[in-house]
Amino acid sequence: MIKYLRYILIFFIFAPTSTLALIEVDITRGNLNPLPVAVSPLSIDAKSNDELKKILKKKDIGSEISKVVENNLLTSGLFNPLDKDAFLQKADIAHLKPRFEDWALIKAQALITGKVIYSDEKLRVEFRLWDVLAGKEMMALAFTTVPTNWRRVGHIITDKVYERLTGERGYFDTRIIYVAEEGPKTKRIKKLAIMDQDGFNTKYLTLGNELVLTPRFNPTNQMVTYLSYFRNLPRVYLLDIETGIQEVVGDFPGMTFAPRFSPDGKKIIMSFAMDGNSDIYTMDLENRVVERITNHPSIDTSPSYSPDGKYICFNSDRSGYQQIYVMRSDGSKVKRISFGKGLYGTPVWSPRGDLIAFTKLHKKKFYIGVMRTDGSGERLLTENYYQEAPSWSPNGRVLIFYRETKSDSEGKGFSAKLWSIDLTGYNERLVDTETDASDPSWSSLLSN
Repeated sequence: MIKYLRYILIFFIFAPTSTLALIEVDITRGNLNPLPVAVSPLSIDAKSNDELKKILKKKDIGSEISKVVENNLLTSGLFNPLDKDAFLQKADIAHLKPRFEDWALIKAQALITGKVIYSDEKLRVEFRLWDVLAGKEMMALAFTTVPTNWRRVGHIITDKVYERLTGERGYFDTRIIYVAEEGPKTKRIKKLAIMDQDGFNTKYLTLGNELVLTPRFNPTNQMVTYLSYFRNLPRVYLLDIETGIQEVVGDFPGMTFAPRFSPDGKKIIMSFAMDGNSDIYTMDLENRVVERITNHPSIDTSPSYSPDGKYICFNSDRSGYQQIYVMRSDGSKVKRISFGKGLYGTPVWSPRGDLIAFTKLHKKKFYIGVMRTDGSGERLLTENYYQEAPSWSPNGRVLIFYRETKSDSEGKGFSAKLWSIDLTGYNERLVDTETDASDPSWSSLLSN
């Protein structure tokens, strides 16, 4: 059962999906050759449409769901949704039996159709994915949920289509938690905020009375850890997004970044100063036992687990200036992996386990980059005046980070915005937020 705002989503497979398709999406080249795809408005009968208008105040929920799917596919950089004005076949007829020659005429290679039914206060959404080139159905699914859950249905449809066409899991049925910022740079009000990955359904989780920093999602559920200053002392909190229940993990003087969770969600790993030295520690969340992992006179910080929990990456100045290191989860076999020019920070292990993302400062410019876990294959994806804090999408294909602009001597002209970029470096996009934003963290798939 999915505990997303207490509504239930049920999946049904209502047609065979064994047909082999001719469509092939190149997921290594970003938006260089996006696949032309037609996303037909979902058809809806007049009675259902009238009843849903009263509940949701929407003109046409079928069109709204298709817009969610279309926007998700577009922002992925892998697909080119075609203009609906060019469609030659009505939505309800296309869902039953597409005229593939009509869709091929407008250069569509894939077609998405659907139908919405409202009955007994439940929303049933059907969709089909068609291979226009082969003239065959690729996938058919149905979802039953409450009407207010319609946007999420659009995200789940996109995930299913994305996985079927690319061979890797999607990342659209997810949320992003971040720090919402307002006011001049010299006097910022910072609140904890959460939104769907496309920027909708924003909710503010704190009031802005206290400074909040670096929220992090638990990879196994909708639990978040974040750092807040209580009476000028850093305090680590755990917050259950579903229930709103919050608890204090502890006060940690000398801490400047919130902990991250272990892959199983049972521990947090963190760095803070104790006895005048900054080292890495873990805490078991069940018994609150703290274990010291590193013991070195240098500054060790920003730890992140590998997805199997066997290794930890972190940054340290033990070589004389800040670089990235990898060690076993017990602190043994420490190995430096970054050797390029500049300073490296905020390393984050990919959910796929193959890459580590990082922030790099070189010649007064900030870069977001990735490297293999042994330090080889370093690639810098984007550069700017100031940007940092990369966070991975759950499928390891996209990074979200934040970028700041310069301000004048009075702190005016300053802004902080969220941006995303995929591993190709070709699909860099501004992520819409209601306010300025920083320190993003991407959730796992809600439909797991």
